[in-house]
Amino acid sequence: MISDRRLWWTWNDTMRADDLIPVVRGLRETTPVDALVWDGAPSHRDERLRRIELPLIALPPYAPELNPAERLFEYLRSRIEGEVYATLADKVAAVEAILWELDADPVRVRRLTGWAWIEAALTALPATTPEAIAA
Repeated sequence: MISDRRLWWTWNDTMRADDLIPVVRGLRETTPVDALVWDGAPSHRDERLRRIELPLIALPPYAPELNPAERLFEYLRSRIEGEVYATLADKVAAVEAILWELDADPVRVRRLTGWAWIEAALTALPATTPEAIAA
């Protein structure tokens, strides 16, 4: 997840809604996120996730190329493909190192994810911060 060109990530065993709800709720409560870019995955369509009051930018069906997270996944794969890891923990550590490297480089994150249509969608969202609502 991307906010202010920063990355937030978590490791989940599944993508079931029951597993995502606490993650999204925690993100909403602890992180200054303007919105989530959300595809049509079954867990993403769960009505309980939509009640968390976090603006969602919906992607059209079958359009993973429009999801900024896919660009990050592509970058991660390019950095770890072809490498043999002794354990799954070693591979997770390698991915984590790359994620921390990206998180420290907001310009690179913006280059990977800050497409014009996303910036326009964020600009079009209604104000949700207390300061913006009071204005």
